[in-house]
Amino acid sequence: MNKRNNTTKKITSIFVLAVISIFLLQTEVKAQGDPEVIQMSGIIVDGDSSYGVPGVHVWIPSAGVGTVSNQVGLFALPTMVGDTVIFSAVGYKKQKFIVPQKKDKGFTVLIDLQTDTTFLPVVEVFPYPTEELFKEAFLALELPVDKRKENMEKNLNQQALNRMAASLPMDGGSNHRYYMNQQSNAISNQFFSPSFSILNPFAWAEFIKSVKRGDLKKKD
Repeated sequence: MNKRNNTTKKITSIFVLAVISIFLLQTEVKAQGDPEVIQMSGIIVDGDSSYGVPGVHVWIPSAGVGTVSNQVGLFALPTMVGDTVIFSAVGYKKQKFIVPQKKDKGFTVLIDLQTDTTFLPVVEVFPYPTEELFKEAFLALELPVDKRKENMEKNLNQQALNRMAASLPMDGGSNHRYYMNQQSNAISNQFFSPSFSILNPFAWAEFIKSVKRGDLKKKD
């Protein structure tokens, strides 16, 4: 009879302990409450120009959720208090933002990204393993023949230019200068006897024409 009473007491004690544990667990969960979702929105700008940066990755690693900023840098993302939000984009330094405690169910932020300049090491490319091989290849190099260069050299040849200058007829300016020189000589020599200029090509041409016409023959 005593053994039966002891067994009943043990079962009763275990049952009471289980009920108390469940009650305490429910009380703790209720005290903590479900975490509230806070809507985080804002604009991401370039620190140098203050223009919106499109295509920025906004994500929460612990929750595995994220989004991308639009064409003017705006974004919106559901978060919870204490979440670490990471902002990353090509050409900019990564930034972290920890969601603070908020009374409202939404808040707005301004994220100022800083330009990340990466200096790459200098790379020197040598197609030849040694300097001697490079010299041999350079001396044996044959440049392609450029027809335009050949034509330019022919056109600018000094002998060809001299022949062209000698064969060109007198232009209007040369004829005018010759006429003015003739008028000046006529005015200067109007009180002198006419002379025959040996160095005047026009005078020689006129003399030859007069010989051909027979002007110099003696008249009967």
